[in-house]
Amino acid sequence: MGKRLAALALSGFALVALVGSATADQDSRGGGEQAKPLIFGHRGASGYRPEHTLASYELAARMGADYIEPDLVSTKDGVLVARHENEISGTTDVASRPEFFGRKTTKTIDGSPLTGWFTEDFTLAELKTLRAVERIPELRQRNTIYNKRFDVPTFQEVIDLSKRLSWELKRDIGIAPETKHPTYFQSIGKPLEPAVVRTLDRNGLNKPQAKVVVQSFEVSNLISLNRELRVPLVQLTSASGAPYDFIVKGDKRTYADIVSPAGLRDVAKYADWLGPEKSQIIPRDPAGFLKTPTSLVGDAHKAGLKVVPYTFRNENNFLPADFRSSAVAAEYGNAFGEFEKFFATGVDGVFTDNPDTGVEARKAKR
Repeated sequence: MGKRLAALALSGFALVALVGSATADQDSRGGGEQAKPLIFGHRGASGYRPEHTLASYELAARMGADYIEPDLVSTKDGVLVARHENEISGTTDVASRPEFFGRKTTKTIDGSPLTGWFTEDFTLAELKTLRAVERIPELRQRNTIYNKRFDVPTFQEVIDLSKRLSWELKRDIGIAPETKHPTYFQSIGKPLEPAVVRTLDRNGLNKPQAKVVVQSFEVSNLISLNRELRVPLVQLTSASGAPYDFIVKGDKRTYADIVSPAGLRDVAKYADWLGPEKSQIIPRDPAGFLKTPTSLVGDAHKAGLKVVPYTFRNENNFLPADFRSSAVAAEYGNAFGEFEKFFATGVDGVFTDNPDTGVEARKAKR
């Protein structure tokens, strides 16, 4: 448990790191035991609807997801909106909109040049005229029928949706916002963190019993948020590379260092969960088959961290070779087999594009 949560516990606050209810692992609305592992609707139910749309989030909740996950970026006028990246040509119809042709530009994002259209160059009103499209149509052809039906939601709209669905479904639908490219947004004078804190405060969600977790691949912003937020924080990690804020500061530590036993003890000082790339838990060999699990889950638990790996998807393209059904990348494989392997390692939850598959796999685990 991080020092922040420990301090809150000593102050008499009821702490529920995973489900935000008055008793650990309780559903605050229904009073029953919360199913484990937790299912996070990754960008909503993005296996079935264009990602980061209210339709995708709502479907995830109705499929049984415990949390919905909005990635957050900023508009020109400082409003938090849900997009996986601030470059939006792959997830909206902006490239086909002649009124915005002049907005196309090249920027350096996290040290790499990127050409396209960026949310920080659009006001919210302008973004709201765009329509979401499927990001990987070659793999999710059935999703393309929903192209241009939904707009870009604000963080506030996602929160409003989670509240409405919690009431309708009679169970708390959590939210797991992730701050995207925080160092970059800080550098252009549009820091994400103050807006996240203000929004959670305004909605009464900055409290230990709220079913909210906040994520980041960077470290410095989580350390800062640790002083502002009373909800669990998630340190995300990748199988390669390093946090961009480390690179900027000349810190030589990598994600591999972060997930070492010593690194995990440091993470536990400011965060409460670890969100590793799933290959950091069960690596793959050169042919794509699963190897022996690493000690990461046990090491993280020993440090007091919950573990929620990403990303579980049904398509052969994303599955280990053990569970592919054919050489056709877009066809579904044996996703249940992969879930079973990872559930056996003791993970506390999973991020999945197919929440219904995750929920069904969880039933089998019981």
